[in-house]
Amino acid sequence: MHILMIFLDGIGLGEDNPNTNPFAAAHLPTLHSLTNGRRWLAGIGRQQTERALFIPTDARLGVAGRPQSATGQAAILTGRNIPQIIGEHYGPKPNAAIRALIAGDNFFKQVVSHGGTAALIEAYPPRFHQGIDSRKRLPASYQQAVLEAGLPLMTEANLYRGEALAVDWTGQGWRSELGYTDTPLYTPREGGGKMVEISRHYDFAFFSHWVTDIIGHRGPLSAGVDLLELFDEVMAGALEAWNDDEGLMIITSDHGNLEAIDHRNHTENDIPTVIIGRQRETFADGFAALTDYVPRMADLLFNRDQPSAGMQSVS
Repeated sequence: MHILMIFLDGIGLGEDNPNTNPFAAAHLPTLHSLTNGRRWLAGIGRQQTERALFIPTDARLGVAGRPQSATGQAAILTGRNIPQIIGEHYGPKPNAAIRALIAGDNFFKQVVSHGGTAALIEAYPPRFHQGIDSRKRLPASYQQAVLEAGLPLMTEANLYRGEALAVDWTGQGWRSELGYTDTPLYTPREGGGKMVEISRHYDFAFFSHWVTDIIGHRGPLSAGVDLLELFDEVMAGALEAWNDDEGLMIITSDHGNLEAIDHRNHTENDIPTVIIGRQRETFADGFAALTDYVPRMADLLFNRDQPSAGMQSVS
């Protein structure tokens, strides 16, 4: 029994306007198969299919203003209302108050404390690690959670060995943007299958994709459409590889952005949560907000009759 959480930064449920919302314009047969053929838009409501539950999820958490990355990600991984605790939505990177809350407790730490295995399965290039090590670059909240658990951030060596994926699933960006010539390449469908394969080595695997937020801020609409159609193929491969009896695969986000590409700001829209796996209905019972992931993930992994293979291997 394990969890694969697929985090797409900055996606929300917006207006049905194909001129401003890539979700209203893109051809997404795989994603729509998870929502009874309906587009991921405002008003979609809760959807149930043979393999998935789709739940519009509150990212505002009772705090006025536009939700931000640092507080949203911290809420996802601590189960606490971080913006309410610090008195505001804050981001993109966590400030000292948020870092202290993440250090106090987060789900990566919980898994490790229970003798389990956890990892952020996105690989980062040397320049990123140099920035973190020199403290010239602040980790994002989810990266901070990994570090607070005493776990490493994946490197190019992990990418080469097939132990982690590039942010785009395919690895093409490492060649076109970073100048590599021999890093692994996958089709989007292969990348989705590889993501599932890697996740099976851990009780909790977290894959982060932040390009959605970048395009949400910068555009253009066509780039958002292209990215969503790539993710649709990634999910086709992931669903082919995933066995619903092996645990839960969860798609989530921290705030809206990409769905309103006509401006550069985050939105106050709900974000989509997709839950795939045999125990999805139990997980979804009472689920409504970013703070609801951790208690349910903890119940799935820690409160059960039999430990997972990962927990058995380290005990």
